[in-house]
Amino acid sequence: MATLKVTQVRSAIGSKPQHRETLRSLGLKRIGHTVEKPDRPEIRGMVKSVTHLVTMEEVN
Repeated sequence: MATLKVTQVRSAIGSKPQHRETLRSLGLKRIGHTVEKPDRPEIRGMVKSVTHLVTMEEVN
């Protein structure tokens, strides 16, 4: 099963509370922090809502 490597690249300071909560639910805590999540539609939707704060990479 493929996984997604999600890295926070911008600060959540000044962003909407919903975006900060999305980062928390993804498990991201600070700039440069990386997490691996399963490639599922729910995770892709969360990443899509905060694309301006994170980068995503597919890992096999």
